[in-house]
Amino acid sequence: MPRIDPETVAQTNATGYPPPHNRAVAERWVRRLGPAHGLTDFGVSHVVLRPGGASAQRHWHEDEDEFVVMLAGEAVLVENDARTLMRAGDMAAFPKGDPNGHHLLNESDGDCVFLAFGRPPTGDCHYPDIDLLWTDGGYRHKDRSSF
Repeated sequence: MPRIDPETVAQTNATGYPPPHNRAVAERWVRRLGPAHGLTDFGVSHVVLRPGGASAQRHWHEDEDEFVVMLAGEAVLVENDARTLMRAGDMAAFPKGDPNGHHLLNESDGDCVFLAFGRPPTGDCHYPDIDLLWTDGGYRHKDRSSF
């Protein structure tokens, strides 16, 4: 099995979030390691959050498990009823169907780095804090109307 060097995979801060929801992830830089190395059953992303950055809008998936491993720096894991400081070596799991909205925020003055494991969702993804829903392969308002 070849050693993976994340630096060989293009880094992007592109997002599909429609404005104004895209602003929260402007300081998120992702390297999609899974597709670049032939993985098709699940994805692995190497993520750098610069100070002030968010991993995503706070969300939960109906049909996708997610798992994160902190590699460097620190971020705050924000959930429905908790804020937990995450540092290198810490891990968190988010089972599909659990309506505990979550995301990571970098509230420090340095970068934080983590690995995110999951797969592209095929079912709905809910965003409890904003008027956003992922459904039928795209973003919509919660009432399912188009942006």
